[in-house]
Amino acid sequence: MKKINVGLVGVTGYTGMELTRLLEGHSRFELVSVTSRAEAGKKLHAIYPFLQGMPSGEIVITEPDPELLAAKCELVFLAVPHKTAMEIAAVLLEKGLKVVDLSADFRLRDQEIYEHWYKCTHTQPQLLETAVYGLPELYAPAIREARLIANPGCYPTSSILGLYPALKHGMVDTKGIVIDAKSGATGAGRKAAVGSLFCEVSDSFRAYGLPTHRHTPEIEQEISAIAGDEITVSFNTHLLPINRGILSTIYTTLVQDMTLDDVHAMYEEAYREHPWVRVLPAGVLPETRHVRGTMFCDIGLVVDRRTNRLIILSAIDNLCRGASGQALANANLMCGVDLQEGLRLAPLMP
Repeated sequence: MKKINVGLVGVTGYTGMELTRLLEGHSRFELVSVTSRAEAGKKLHAIYPFLQGMPSGEIVITEPDPELLAAKCELVFLAVPHKTAMEIAAVLLEKGLKVVDLSADFRLRDQEIYEHWYKCTHTQPQLLETAVYGLPELYAPAIREARLIANPGCYPTSSILGLYPALKHGMVDTKGIVIDAKSGATGAGRKAAVGSLFCEVSDSFRAYGLPTHRHTPEIEQEISAIAGDEITVSFNTHLLPINRGILSTIYTTLVQDMTLDDVHAMYEEAYREHPWVRVLPAGVLPETRHVRGTMFCDIGLVVDRRTNRLIILSAIDNLCRGASGQALANANLMCGVDLQEGLRLAPLMP
């Protein structure tokens, strides 16, 4: 079967690193071009020794060049910061390529909201109308037809999947939703920064970004669409002293008289056709280690009758399900490849 050539712009960050790992095991996609201004001229195994002896390890890193990418690739992943991605995406789309953007540049449909939260001008607003939000459980049919995918953020993936059945079925009040989310240190990126040094993160636990985390409008946009109502959430983020993983604890208020069995049955039905969302048995709560390195989103449910709350717990791996693995899933759909190709991964235990 014919291989599909793909490129990766921005190979040196954690999401670029994770994508190279996943693409190495993909039967249909062949990584043929990787870019980095800082590491251009080196073979990929020189910066990622874990690729020694593997085909992609022999790829020579080049500087970003849309002409070169267009000549070699059918699809390109953009693992670069916001503001940078929008410019590269526009050029690649003009040249007829398909693009999966892992930055935030096309996630928000409203230009003004993007510019307010990201403090920069969106130079390609015409593309906001054509970009498809890449959450396969919600938007697979549109993803299949898309040329530009806005790959969801890690926190939003965990939060939206956790809330989807509750909002879809009107189980909970749309007012007063609180999302208490914690992420491993890789969520801060691979850049050198004091706040993510080992000695700053290890043996500690802290909140950050309150109440201005940039994933807030992304979550509100998507859950408002699910509920058919404008929703404002209290979104609160914390840094865990671990490498990978996100655990979101979501506090909602029930508006229906429902038992845990009722809620559990509705969640199971909502995700029955979606193998990566695992609704855990009643009384079992998710842990980040049980999804490490995978596409799984593990959901645990608690009904507190005393406070009339439905507490939803959602665990994902921030690098795989929350970024690179999800990008690969979107690329699979765009290219007519089986959704799970390259992503049938068991958790990395212990």
